[in-house]
Amino acid sequence: MKPNRLLILALLCCSLAGVRAQHYAVSENKRFLLKEGKPFFWLGDTAWELFHRLDRSDADYYLQKRAEQGFTVIQAVALAEFDGLQEPNPYGEKPLLNNDPTKPNENYFKHVDYIIDKAATYGLTIAFLPTWGDKVFKNTWGKGPEVFNENNAKVYGKWLGNRYKAKPNVIWVLGGDRQPRKDSRDVEIWRAMAAGIAEGVGGHDKALMTYHPQPNKEGSSEWFHDDEWFDFNMFQTGHCRDTPVYDNIQRSYNRTLIKPVLDAEPVYEDHPICFNVKENGTSSAYDVRKSAYLDLFAGAFGHTYGCHDIWQMYSPNREAVNGPHVFWQQALDLPGALEMKYVRKLLESRPILDRVPDQSIVVENALPAAERVQATRGKDYIFIYTASGKPFSVNPGKISGDNLEAFWYDPRNGKVRDAGKFDNKSVSKFVPPTSGYGHDWVLVVDDAAKGYQKP
Repeated sequence: MKPNRLLILALLCCSLAGVRAQHYAVSENKRFLLKEGKPFFWLGDTAWELFHRLDRSDADYYLQKRAEQGFTVIQAVALAEFDGLQEPNPYGEKPLLNNDPTKPNENYFKHVDYIIDKAATYGLTIAFLPTWGDKVFKNTWGKGPEVFNENNAKVYGKWLGNRYKAKPNVIWVLGGDRQPRKDSRDVEIWRAMAAGIAEGVGGHDKALMTYHPQPNKEGSSEWFHDDEWFDFNMFQTGHCRDTPVYDNIQRSYNRTLIKPVLDAEPVYEDHPICFNVKENGTSSAYDVRKSAYLDLFAGAFGHTYGCHDIWQMYSPNREAVNGPHVFWQQALDLPGALEMKYVRKLLESRPILDRVPDQSIVVENALPAAERVQATRGKDYIFIYTASGKPFSVNPGKISGDNLEAFWYDPRNGKVRDAGKFDNKSVSKFVPPTSGYGHDWVLVVDDAAKGYQKP
């Protein structure tokens, strides 16, 4: 083989390696994520204790089930919340030797490897948390202990980055339910871990990274928005009903340094509302469904579902956190989880990358969360979510087309009902098929000339 041909082959191999490293990327308009160059809809599940509490058979069952249900992302933690340093995994392995982040236990991480690889076979992305936040800052809850500093956080991050750089299905999530404290080194510890991961994978452009905070108004952007490693903003919105998270999403969306945003931990299904089950009961499918549509239509690029029974992998002979629950295997089929596929189905039925939030579409655009009417659109379509089936009016001229056609999309089952045809020159009023608590609907409006299929 001639030398110039060798050079061409080498350059080609390097190019292909770059493509593999860029498995995930931020879209050109900085609003969405791409997977292998195509729009990627993040439909996540909070399986925080997946690596720590499930054996391989159970992990396989969980992953296969979630893939079949239409989920695309699984959020899981290497150094888990529930005494993750001292309580071994199902195979008797702890993650660190002598609680030293510079000495990861190979046998523990072989189990993590297995789960990540198994997820890939089902087409699932792992949103990978190197540690839960209590290992940096224990606060008033969490076992800890606090084992990280700037030096060992970078070493640990580099070790993980190097180990998983060849995995095609990993997105990195730092944090883990903690706000960096003022006048502390917390922020610098997380930045050091991010720098280590970037070094391990071969550069910032080879790893998509973000941070999972506690509930706050700015999300993880409060500390890291301008950081080079920080690719998109995450919110946690807590476990109360009808929190106006859409305002936080919109505020993040409107930042001048544009970065994608999503709610990575909204109200969980089957969770005590505001942690007070006696007075408030537990959250329902309606609660989690409403969070999904309001967040997405406010500008989020994707959404994470959560279930109180599943994040902790509640099972026999294990104490339940915050009250009695069903076992995680049964919780996989709770109605809210089954309804998430209809969220994805709707969003993927129309062009994704030109979708923007636009409350100017509806006249009734400032209602509170319980009866909120939230609107989003592309160039030639509109989605409008009415949280309690409240009628609303649509302003004209917001999308292309002289003639528009509409239908009602049922978020409970994905079925559609015709809503008529109308012109694009005058205000049109719409009355959902049903109304009241739990009777949410989505109005889909299309430029009739585009000939879109119903989802």
